[in-house]
Amino acid sequence: MTIETLSTTRSHGGTQGVYKHPSTTTGTDMTFAVFVPDHAAGTKLPVLWYLSGLTCTHANVMEKGEYRAACAEHGVIFVAPDTSPRGEDVPDDPGAAYDFGLGAGFYVDATEEPWAKNYRMRSYIEDELPSLILRNFAGADMTRQGITGHSMGGHGALTIGLRNQDRFRSVSAFSPIVAPLHCPWGEKALTGYLGDNREDWHAYDACALLDQGLRLPDLLVDQGESDNFLAEQLKTELLVEACERNGQKAEIRMQPGYDHSYFFISTFMAEHVAWHAERLKA
Repeated sequence: MTIETLSTTRSHGGTQGVYKHPSTTTGTDMTFAVFVPDHAAGTKLPVLWYLSGLTCTHANVMEKGEYRAACAEHGVIFVAPDTSPRGEDVPDDPGAAYDFGLGAGFYVDATEEPWAKNYRMRSYIEDELPSLILRNFAGADMTRQGITGHSMGGHGALTIGLRNQDRFRSVSAFSPIVAPLHCPWGEKALTGYLGDNREDWHAYDACALLDQGLRLPDLLVDQGESDNFLAEQLKTELLVEACERNGQKAEIRMQPGYDHSYFFISTFMAEHVAWHAERLKA
């Protein structure tokens, strides 16, 4: 459970670190980022997980997400893992497509070959990395966790939050893929990683999980109205309908003029951090 420190940088009254460790879950080295606000010795801070989208690593949100000032203000540790296993021996999409394989782990535990050995991002996020954070970051209060994410990472935040209601007090998302069973990105990824039995896909579809009776304590979603993926891939209206028919408390905000980029994410990031901080109070 040892980690290697790749870098640490002072920022906004805290420390931004990048770390690497050999993962027993994915069978590869995994890199992740953690921002820890300054705090008194012995003080415990809540933890907010951020799951990135297709093609991303930990670095995208670290460099463009603009979360550190808000996390320092509210006293929140921010954890940003990678989106897939990586390495020379890790299989990738034969056509080097951006929406499958490296950078596109979809936060599932793959069951199909050749993906099953390494592509186990569900277990990595739900089990291995939290244990690593607990053991290596003394200020992390793992009894107070929230989760958020963007696009594919928004899908991860919603589904992981729904499946782990005892762990996550707060769940939010930016431009999430809300119904992978009903969009091209999801159908490609879930077929490739899990096979053709669509019943096996339901554990990775937020709308399906809501229909199965799982609930979140609260939900905040921001979606840009000018997002070019909205109609075909993201289908926010399906989440609105699922929340309404299942009585799920949710604030789903359509933001005029905003697209799918980190310009959009960074605009609303501080609001999300504050929203989580309010729900993660001791």
